[in-house]
Parts: sequence; structure tokens; C-alpha cells
Amino acid sequence: MHSNTNQKINQVSEQTLVIGIDIAKHKHFACAIDDRGRVLQQSFPIAQSRIGFEGFYERLLALKAAHGKQEILVGFEPTGHYWMNLAAFLTNYGIPFVMVNPMHVNRSKELDDNLQTKNDQKDALVIARLMRDGRFSYPRMLVGVEAELRNGATLRAKIQADLNALQNRIIRWLDRFFPEFTQVFKSFGKMAYAVLEKTPFPMDIQGKTLEELLFLYRQVEGMKSPQLPKAKQLVALAPHSIGLTEGLVMARVEIATLLAQYQLMQAQLDELTAQLVELAKQMTDYEYLASVPGMGDVTIVNFLSEVGSLTQYNHPRQLIKLAGLTLRENSSGQQKGQKRISKRGRRQLRALLFRVMMPLILHNPAFKALHEHYTTRAMNPLRKKQSIVVLCGKLLKILHALCKKKTVFNAQRMMNDFTQLQSVA
Repeated sequence: MHSNTNQKINQVSEQTLVIGIDIAKHKHFACAIDDRGRVLQQSFPIAQSRIGFEGFYERLLALKAAHGKQEILVGFEPTGHYWMNLAAFLTNYGIPFVMVNPMHVNRSKELDDNLQTKNDQKDALVIARLMRDGRFSYPRMLVGVEAELRNGATLRAKIQADLNALQNRIIRWLDRFFPEFTQVFKSFGKMAYAVLEKTPFPMDIQGKTLEELLFLYRQVEGMKSPQLPKAKQLVALAPHSIGLTEGLVMARVEIATLLAQYQLMQAQLDELTAQLVELAKQMTDYEYLASVPGMGDVTIVNFLSEVGSLTQYNHPRQLIKLAGLTLRENSSGQQKGQKRISKRGRRQLRALLFRVMMPLILHNPAFKALHEHYTTRAMNPLRKKQSIVVLCGKLLKILHALCKKKTVFNAQRMMNDFTQLQSVA
């Protein structure tokens, strides 16, 4: 860690013009300092436009010439998505840029004046001085398939969230007008939506025979064979429903609208998922990730959209840090604090790893055996959640090794490693 920090500090030499930028939606602020932290140019605005960016570039060249610098290093704290356009502009002009952690900026801004003051001009100087001290990271602009996967996976997550919200609205509608419906359908499959499309109210079911109901449901696209037991339950419950009986005209319009929106969004989600899977298959990592039981197409798409190609990481520790799974500890003197994960990383990646790990523990013999070993060993047994965190890190190490060595997952080899671990223990 220290050698990496030293390398960053060494990157800022006497010949380097350090530019710190505070990012905002419409207007950024930049400040220039040298390697000693001396201000060469007070904070100045940069408009979020082509004219503003071109003017900023010309000003960089002027500052570089005026102070006899040979190199330029630009850095900013990522604020939402507003930094992306400027980063792309700098990349096109071959100007290197780095990222400064927003938390570091917040904790460092009182060092100069001992005031809690926050403004764009002050933050730009704080960012520049953090860069001088080597407190920055190297971002990687996504290109090609990786950029497509990131954008597509983000869109897919939003559509899925909207679908969940729509389903909650449908349940709210049922609670008012047909509360017994959920006794028949525990989940919303094809027949549930066929019933809601053709007979949304209990009164629509009353007076109809089973044959008439099944005939109605078969008319719904994709509903070839309605379930007779479900239809029987509906016929039995409909006469005793406690659903509301007023305002049914607009209620019928409401449920029809909700169903139409749901079907449209579901079709969009299916089409988008198919496109993303095809994109993921273009990456060499796909074959090796797909060889791991429990890594389905959607999981691989989400994983690659979060981390990109695993071959770009020199060590799996980088992946573990990216997921926020590194351990932190609060200790002082003789008091030793409890270790917890830092959660400093990509939250979606961490959540994805936990979702993948749960079925692996249940169905993958190697991961199941490891989980039992960690939670039942005589020395320092882990709690279940601690074991899951350790296994998430283990999974990242395995996936990294598979993609680096270009080999498929071998469950037997993992079991052999586990056997050796037990013998050592």
C-alpha cells in the first residue's frame, strides 16, 4: 500500500501542474497548484459546455507555459454523473486525470482555515492538495462492450425496479377490490394475469361455469392451458369476497392500465436482457464465468457491468476492495475492536455477490462444505454472515483466477483444496 502511495506522490514532480476541479451540474471550479502546494492560479469557473471545455484547455496550456511545467495532472471528486463529460473531453486531448475520494475532501477542508466552510472554490484547492499528497485513484473510462454493458445493466435495473413498483400497485388494487385473489395466486404468473385481464372483479366470476372461465382465460395470449384447480378456488371464493363494490368503472380502467404497462415493460426487459447476454458473450471472460455453477446469464451480465474484464486486475484484492469487502478494525491500546467490512466500494457489486453466494452455499458442494467448515471449526468459528463475506471474497479470487488463466471451473479441484485445508486445520 505504501509503495503505491509513494508512486502516486512521485508522479507529482517539480514539472507537474496540478489542477483540482470541484464538479457541479452547470459550472465546475478549478484551481492550480505546484508540487509544494503553492497556489499558481486561484479558483476559476468552467462552464459545462463545449465552449467552456475548450476555454479550460486553452487556460491549461497557458498556465503550463507561464510556470514552466512539462506535465499536467487533473483531478476531481466524482459528483454523480456530471464528471463524465469532462473526463471524456480530457481523454480525447490526452490529458491524464485522477479521482479524489469525496469523503477525503470533506474531512480535509478544515485543515487550512479551521472552518467548516464549504464552497466550490475552497473544495477545488482541497482536491488539488490531496492530489499532491498522492491521495487519489486512477479511474478507467469504459469503452466498447464494457461501456455498453454498464449502460444496459443500469437501464435493466431501473426497468426491474419499475416493474416491482407496478406489481405493488397491482397488489394494492387487489387489496381494495379482490383481496381473496392472493389466497389463490401466491405469485403472479401467466394465469394470474389472465384472470386479472378477463375477470378482475369477483362479480365477473360469479355466475360463470368452470368451462366458461377456462375458455375466457385461453383467449389471453400465452395462456394455453389454464389451471383447473385455481379456477375452482376462484369460483368458491368470489361469492364471499369483501372487495369494494363502488367506483368499479374507473377501477376497471386502472387495472387494465396497470396490466398493459406491466406487459410492455416485461417485454422491454426480456428484449434488453437478451441483448445484454449477447454483448456479454463477446467478452472472453464470459466462457469462464459461465462454467461456475450458479453464475447464470443475468448474473454474469451484472457482474461484468460492475467490474469489466477481470484480466485488467493484477490481483484479486483489487476486486475485493472494489466490492467493499475489505476488513476494517477500530482498536486502541489494549482494546481490540471487532472487524467489519469497510463497505467502501460498489454497493451493487457487493449485493450481487451476496445474492450469488446464497444458492452456492445451498447447492454447490464445495462452497457448502467451506461454509460448514468456517462456521463449525473449533478455532475461531465464524458467524454465518461472516462466513458468507469470506466466501464472497473466495468467489472473487476464483473468478479472477479462471479469467486470468483462461480455464473453466473445476469443482473437484476446489474440493481437493478444501480437503487439504481440513487436514492442515
